[in-house]
Amino acid sequence: MENFTNSTIDINQLPRFEEVEFQKLQPNYGKVIFINLIIVFTILAGGATVLHFVVEKISNEMLYIWIALAVLFGLVLFFSRLSFLKKGFAFREHDVLFRSGIIATNTIIIPYNRVQHVALHEGWLSRYFGLAKVEIFTAGGSSSDIEIPGIEKEQAEKIKQLVMGKIQQKL
Repeated sequence: MENFTNSTIDINQLPRFEEVEFQKLQPNYGKVIFINLIIVFTILAGGATVLHFVVEKISNEMLYIWIALAVLFGLVLFFSRLSFLKKGFAFREHDVLFRSGIIATNTIIIPYNRVQHVALHEGWLSRYFGLAKVEIFTAGGSSSDIEIPGIEKEQAEKIKQLVMGKIQQKL
């Protein structure tokens, strides 16, 4: 017990994640988001159209339903675009960072020594644009702790290899 020390850490000397330069998601990922929104709102508009022909009592209110759908589409499009612009990621020597959020910015920092495995996913639309999503998992959960979408497939594969290499180093 003679060698035990418990010195105070100067918190001013700690590295600041706010100073990290985050990489933006690929611009084509904005197109993926937009196309997905178009698909969802086309389905909603189709449902509203079917509703119009099935339920005769709401024929007069259809204009309000279409206006509500248009306003909702505009709001979702605006906030999706804003969210896309605020997302970013960074890989440092000892950890990975992911930033997201519209009103409140969330930054997730996961040290490599906590990572259990990493996965690479491509949706059909993302694959068309040459994009992939990297998912990083830590112990104790069935879902990923960080999902970084909108990365070029080649870069995503390099990121996966980097993280897998860091996992191998800790073993």
